[in-house]
Amino acid sequence: VLRNALNADETEVEKCVRDVMKEKKIEQRDIRFKTSLHVSLLQITGYKKLYLDVENLRKVTYNSENEEHEEQLIELWNLLMPHENLKGRITKQWCDIGFQGDDPKTDFRGMGLLGLVNLVYFSKHYTNEARQILSRSNHPKLGYSYAIVGINLTEMAYSLLKNGALKPHLYNVVPGLPQMEHFHQFYCYLVYEFDKFWFEEEPESIMQFNQYREKFHDKIKGLLLDYDVTLTLQN
Repeated sequence: VLRNALNADETEVEKCVRDVMKEKKIEQRDIRFKTSLHVSLLQITGYKKLYLDVENLRKVTYNSENEEHEEQLIELWNLLMPHENLKGRITKQWCDIGFQGDDPKTDFRGMGLLGLVNLVYFSKHYTNEARQILSRSNHPKLGYSYAIVGINLTEMAYSLLKNGALKPHLYNVVPGLPQMEHFHQFYCYLVYEFDKFWFEEEPESIMQFNQYREKFHDKIKGLLLDYDVTLTLQN
């Protein structure tokens, strides 16, 4: 009965709660227990569903023939560079927001559409912060490639979700079914905190990126070991 409850669909949770209570001989009129178990099962089954949703988005390859994909890419530019028009779809200007070459689509290979959706989400919901961080990323000594690092942090958020490390955070933040929105919010926290971390650490050069990325990753994993943790960026 418990195993079935952990793999139940959202619509089946209520029945699972009744079945568990019956199996464990808990009074059906024990409302507090019933409510608590219902929320817990929604969180557990919801976490699995969220991972599948995130994984499905990651598997979508960026396609320059897809109008929707292209619109999101242009939206990212307009959010970050509102006073500068793109001279073309293929242009060195993309390097100004931290892509590697003149066509950003090649940079999305590892994380697929998920990387772009994360970048757009942060730029749309935390526009001032995104522009400030982009500006800081152009620092003559401590600068880094804003978009590339952003995609790298998508991989970090994804791996923490995949291995279950995000459970304490999501269970504390969401009293029910976690949604894609909550994953994006955690990503925003990572981007903001990584920028702070990078400038506090003052690496000698961008060549040490992987070393400091791992140090930051370890810091986040350490925070997630606290069962009371909530890693959110306040709007």
